[in-house]
Amino acid sequence: MRKKISTLSKNIKILIVDDEQGIIDSLSIMLERSGYYYEGTTNPLKAIEKVRNEHFDLMILDYLMVPIHGDEVVRCIRQFNTDLYILLLTGHKDLAPPLDTVKALDIQGYCEKSDRFDQLQLLVESGIKSINMMNTIKQFRDGLNKILQAVPKIYQLQPLGNILEDILMELMPLVNSENAFILVDNISGGNDSKKSIFRGIGKYRARISDFMPMLSSKMLEDIGRAKISKQPVKIHSGIILPLVNEFSECIGVLYVESAETLISDIAEGYKLLEIYAAQAASAITNAFLHSLLNMQNEELNRTYEQLRIRYMDTIEALRQVVDTKDEYMRGHSDRVSYYCVKIGTLLGLSEAEIETLRVAGLFHDVGKTGITDDILFKSDKLNTKEYEEIKKHPLKGARILSAISMFKDVVPVVKCHHERIDGKGYPDGIKGKDIPFMARIVSVADAFDAMMSDRRYRSKLDLKSAIRQLIDGIGTQFDADVVKTFVKMLDDYSNIEKELAATFE
Repeated sequence: MRKKISTLSKNIKILIVDDEQGIIDSLSIMLERSGYYYEGTTNPLKAIEKVRNEHFDLMILDYLMVPIHGDEVVRCIRQFNTDLYILLLTGHKDLAPPLDTVKALDIQGYCEKSDRFDQLQLLVESGIKSINMMNTIKQFRDGLNKILQAVPKIYQLQPLGNILEDILMELMPLVNSENAFILVDNISGGNDSKKSIFRGIGKYRARISDFMPMLSSKMLEDIGRAKISKQPVKIHSGIILPLVNEFSECIGVLYVESAETLISDIAEGYKLLEIYAAQAASAITNAFLHSLLNMQNEELNRTYEQLRIRYMDTIEALRQVVDTKDEYMRGHSDRVSYYCVKIGTLLGLSEAEIETLRVAGLFHDVGKTGITDDILFKSDKLNTKEYEEIKKHPLKGARILSAISMFKDVVPVVKCHHERIDGKGYPDGIKGKDIPFMARIVSVADAFDAMMSDRRYRSKLDLKSAIRQLIDGIGTQFDADVVKTFVKMLDDYSNIEKELAATFE
């Protein structure tokens, strides 16, 4: 409790006004014990001048004083200061000012003097909380104004990076933080619409080559969750804010560390942060529309390519965590990707669709990096609770890949690769044509390679048995067209084995 009081009283100045020095001395003991900063005066006229010339947040004011009473002191102060929080003390209840006077002068509270100050201490602590809340709201209001003031800079076609940094710098004092970053999708349209741009400050002020490795699989999953839900995601180290513009589009995320003070101090903290993020999203949208065209394409492409490579390296490293730790899974994702490309080519898919399949095959199990080893590598049968945890990996993987827009087309494929035609799959239990077609391809390739590989809990099947299981699963687990195309492709399995060995072993 004492620690919380100290936090609340930080930078709060209290002025005690009473024409009896003994009352000031008694109140001083209470305020010192609670960790508050205060000044005292027995002269009400001097108190008015002190408030006029200095900043005070709260005043504890006696009502009956000479040469003027407390209500006259308040009346004078309210002519030039309407923000001061005032608590009025009365010696006797019968001598208290009328309620209309208290309301008219915006006096926040009053209590009777006594030998104990329990009631006054509660009023002071309540007042400090209100003052801190109002200061926080004022800070956000000022921050929003500064974001709006940044709009003229956008029309001056300043570099987008400067705008992103301005947004971060204005947010830092509002949440008492030093570390933050913005990861923004390129919303300019055209061929670059899948590109992303980032800017960091504090420990995140890093080169692109160093930025992506800072993000754990859990952080990437949380970023994806914020983008998908368009809701703030609070994590142990800070908060991830989705950047939702006026068109209800999520164009990226803003992450800031150590937002706990703000959130715990005021119930409206999340809403205020959402308002700030919405203003930031609007500013960024304008930046893309007005200044992105003026950026040198060569520099933008080079920056994006570095980010793409580093992000791919990060995801690849996460994927290999499972392959490296589990000898039974080694090479599984590479083979699934290979099969997916083969099936997509035979089905006449476009180059862009085949590339999506290739990446989806590589990263379909990346969500398993968020599953604990004792479950992931268990040698005997999983219990119900453990199996439910395993079933979360498609959704975890989709969230991880959602963190950056270049995987936009891959996300639904990864999320749905364990859905079944009969609706008995996971995570959503969708069925038939509702399952993305490329997810149905990954499902078949994934199942086939699993059947053809040794696992802890069983030996691999022979080719004939694996094909029989695929055919038996048509209409229940697997898509008929995909299975028929794949089975026909397996007529040349001996050459496929050679090609796999030459490529991945």
